Amino acid sequence: MPPQPAPFARRAVTQLDHRLEAVTGHDIDTLWAYRDRGVLDEPHAQLVDRHRTLANAQIGVTFYLTLLNRLTSGESPVDGALFERIDRTVDQLEEAADARDTAAQRVLAALVPIEAAAAASTPDGGRLSTDDRAALLAIAGGAKLHEHLLTGRLSVTASSGTRIPYPQMQQLERAGLIVRDTSHPVHAGQPVSLTDAGRAALLDARRTPTIHAPTSPARPGASPSTPAKRR
Repeated sequence: MPPQPAPFARRAVTQLDHRLEAVTGHDIDTLWAYRDRGVLDEPHAQLVDRHRTLANAQIGVTFYLTLLNRLTSGESPVDGALFERIDRTVDQLEEAADARDTAAQRVLAALVPIEAAAAASTPDGGRLSTDDRAALLAIAGGAKLHEHLLTGRLSVTASSGTRIPYPQMQQLERAGLIVRDTSHPVHAGQPVSLTDAGRAALLDARRTPTIHAPTSPARPGASPSTPAKRR
């Protein structure tokens, strides 16, 4: 079994972090803190609980992948014992990946209704969709447009590992929200980044989170504060 994360250890980054952040308007650490304080409603609390399970499952994948890399680095003698350890580690890595994928599906089951509710409650039809917010958030961390040398297919991959459909990238590019660095050849990877308009749109989208920061309860016996009157 992979070791459990130590208290205060850096949490694992998952493939769904950007979507949780996009739809809630808060980063993952803040969401976890709100859950610990008991201030989330039931749908968001369930989402965060499932995301924590996913993050722990990702730790297992990373652990066995690191172990496999160490076993195949050439540091150990190449013999029957090494082959047995490699086979066992590959099996464990496969099990860990299956557990991670199952956990990701559970997160999606809780996330999709929240994304749909957020999209339905958007008062301005011209605002970013949830998918576009997620794409911009992923691109903000770095992304590249690649062309496969054999098939010629184009794909956009963010540094977080998130894949953004090429038609969606074209739509964001036409809207002036992203730009690609054409000084680099596509087959080598063209960096894709947010424009000033894209950063402004993302900031505006994150100003209306689906989870509002909790307010401190009033002290017992204290009267509600009222604006001071000007004399």
